[in-house]
Amino acid sequence: MPELPEVEVVRAGLERHVVGATITRVEVLHPRPVRRDPGGPAGFAAALAGRRIEAARRRGKYLWLPLDNGDALLGHLGMSGQILVQPADAPAERHLRVRFVLEGSDEGRPFDTARPSPTQDKEMRFVDQRMFGGLSISTGGADLPPEIAHIARDPLDPEFDDDLFVRKVRKRTSGVKRQLLDQNLISGVGNIYADEALWRARIHGERPGDRLTAAQVRELLGHARDVMVSALGQGGTSFDALYVNVNGESGYFDRSLHAYGREGEPCERCGTPIRRVAFMNRSSYFCPVCQPVPRKRRTPARPVPMPD
Repeated sequence: MPELPEVEVVRAGLERHVVGATITRVEVLHPRPVRRDPGGPAGFAAALAGRRIEAARRRGKYLWLPLDNGDALLGHLGMSGQILVQPADAPAERHLRVRFVLEGSDEGRPFDTARPSPTQDKEMRFVDQRMFGGLSISTGGADLPPEIAHIARDPLDPEFDDDLFVRKVRKRTSGVKRQLLDQNLISGVGNIYADEALWRARIHGERPGDRLTAAQVRELLGHARDVMVSALGQGGTSFDALYVNVNGESGYFDRSLHAYGREGEPCERCGTPIRRVAFMNRSSYFCPVCQPVPRKRRTPARPVPMPD
């Protein structure tokens, strides 16, 4: 599943290529991606026609494009979603679901590496093989769509509260990896980057939050930030052709991973084979030496009743 760095790469691409453009026409080629929009495919298309894209924003793994009428086009990539910006005459992708025909662009900036004329016709395309992603119109959601207002800020957000995060983690008895994936506590840290941050911090994902020191939680948060910043610099991870930016280019950070996806390979610190275990219908990867499994809590013995 695309994680924060992948989604941020897409957001930045949209900011560069479609901000300032006007949506002249929308074609919904499959109804499932707009299933959450109350207007249905026809209402979705009609509401967006003629609207100007004002910005490109993100909260966690959600993207939204504020529109000139105060509404927003809200999107989530799901498992395999892509948002591409293509020349209007480019062949349709195999799993093209929604097509947005655009006119104009912010400051006339080009949208592909060939550097075409700014007036060249282009399209924004939502491509999704598995169709777990989706698009909808958020009424009055230009600043922050109410549908995602409950989602916490991510570690790269300048307004993220480190002290509050540390306090909340240390009050909970649940495993720290589970907390890293809790979008109400911290957003954007998915399975891949959680494993990488935990490996760097030498902490096992099942370690309860209340058994971590404030310094350990703060260090782990710092590693999560470092991992995501590094991934941003390389365009995110790319384990298959599904993870691409708006130009269809894959990321390369998967080549820099220390734990995730490396089952049986030697730990780069101690040489012990990386281990994989099942976790929340996914997998966790860790070094059993550098990240020892936490001891189970001792259950207080019940007093033995004395005979009368």
